[in-house]
Amino acid sequence: MARQLSVARLENKKLLSERAQCYHLEFSVPAAESFPFISGQFVSVVAEDGNGKQQTRAYSIASGPSANRFDLCVNRVEGGFFSNRLCDLEPGQEVNFHGPHGLFTLRKPLTDSIFIATGTGIAPMRGFAEHLFPESGEDRSEGRHIWLVYGTRHESELYFQKYFEKLAAERPNFHYLATLSRPHEGWEGLRGYVQDHVADVVTRRAAGTPEITVAEGAPYDIHAYICGLNEMVSGNRDRLTGLGWDKKQVIFERYD
Repeated sequence: MARQLSVARLENKKLLSERAQCYHLEFSVPAAESFPFISGQFVSVVAEDGNGKQQTRAYSIASGPSANRFDLCVNRVEGGFFSNRLCDLEPGQEVNFHGPHGLFTLRKPLTDSIFIATGTGIAPMRGFAEHLFPESGEDRSEGRHIWLVYGTRHESELYFQKYFEKLAAERPNFHYLATLSRPHEGWEGLRGYVQDHVADVVTRRAAGTPEITVAEGAPYDIHAYICGLNEMVSGNRDRLTGLGWDKKQVIFERYD
């Protein structure tokens, strides 16, 4: 059975990285007053290619729920039909999609959490952050400590960097760790791969820094949410289970 399609209209477009040709795309769903979804879910965009064949591609939503809007974070891919099509959109143009879909969502009750991302895997993490720490309205973090460990090669590919730095400065229970695998000489932040710094977070947390809070009734008092390429996801899963974590504590989404 064919899925029912909706129409999304591009409202705003921002270049996040000239080097990576990555764009932040803000869409509305004109036919609906609201577009309900759970932070971390994705939409599937649908279009016909040059051969008249219908193509579908899934993209994580890069925002928290807000009226009839949702955001995407998309970079150009050499020979990529859908990514390049979306990157070429201009405000006012429309795309067909279905969704929301997916189970990459925050588990309940909420626990202390480590968000782990590389590249455009930051998209659902931004959605999580907007949900937990809205600009207006009630803080939904319940005082849980949230670590975001975000890795990429170059500083120019740290998407939404100012947003996360501002959030970390304003919210004492949100911790932003950005690491580069190919840093320039002037880079003063973390270096290396995300799994090394994730292990450091886990070790320091086990030592009680910051103070551990346990969600009442939760089977585990901490979860990890991982989004990125398969090798990174597997590397972090292996590192965490090697530190004694149960596999059910690790929730992941990979896009290759």
